[in-house]
Amino acid sequence: MSERLKGKIGIVTGAGSGIGRACAIALASEGARVALVGRRRDRVEEVARKIGDSAFAIPADVSKTSEVSRLIDGTVSHFGRLNFLLNNAGVLHIGNAEQITEEQWDHTFNVNVRAVWQLSRAALPHMRKVGGGSIINVASTLGVVGARNRAAYATSKGAVVLLTKSMAVDHGHENVRVNAICPGFVETDLTAAVIGRAPDPAAVRRERTAAHPIGRLGRPEDIAGLVVYLASDESSWVTGAVLPVDGGYLAV
Repeated sequence: MSERLKGKIGIVTGAGSGIGRACAIALASEGARVALVGRRRDRVEEVARKIGDSAFAIPADVSKTSEVSRLIDGTVSHFGRLNFLLNNAGVLHIGNAEQITEEQWDHTFNVNVRAVWQLSRAALPHMRKVGGGSIINVASTLGVVGARNRAAYATSKGAVVLLTKSMAVDHGHENVRVNAICPGFVETDLTAAVIGRAPDPAAVRRERTAAHPIGRLGRPEDIAGLVVYLASDESSWVTGAVLPVDGGYLAV
């Protein structure tokens, strides 16, 4: 096993599937010990079993303020400290500004933005205690450019991008680095549901694939390598960065 992250303790939200699951496995394989956070107990416990003793599951809903302190304190109690936080949990409601309901708008921002802020705020004191840390936010290419029927989602991810930059400026002097990753269209349960709801799923898949110059949709593992880098000391001079991992989507 590699030791790029030996001695590092971290939290991964949305760890039960997709990008979060792949990142948790990659982080552990590089020597980190990780708390796996997700709403579905069965999923995060399955990932914890796959990883082994260097992981433990914390079933929690990050959109609920009452859950934030519990999962942060639970991680520090279990492992003794906190070095990095991967804010990966997210939701997607489809619709333009007229179609999105108030409930969908609020749900999007509670999970995609408010939880990122609250988890980061709760993690900061623990990172200061160990001389710094790394906060990694999963944004989206749609936090940089707009798209049809993504009024709430794209706006929320744009907020994550600017929260990332603001926190990087505020906390750099404390050796707390804050960066954002902007994936393109990655094949996960979330995106499978988007394609599956389309009138012609095969046509949507072809269209989405064609939008990525590299010629394929992303895989969760495509994101994991950058997460490992940002959690490690190799990225000690990287902060405030907004890094696309998108098969060339933003280059078009």
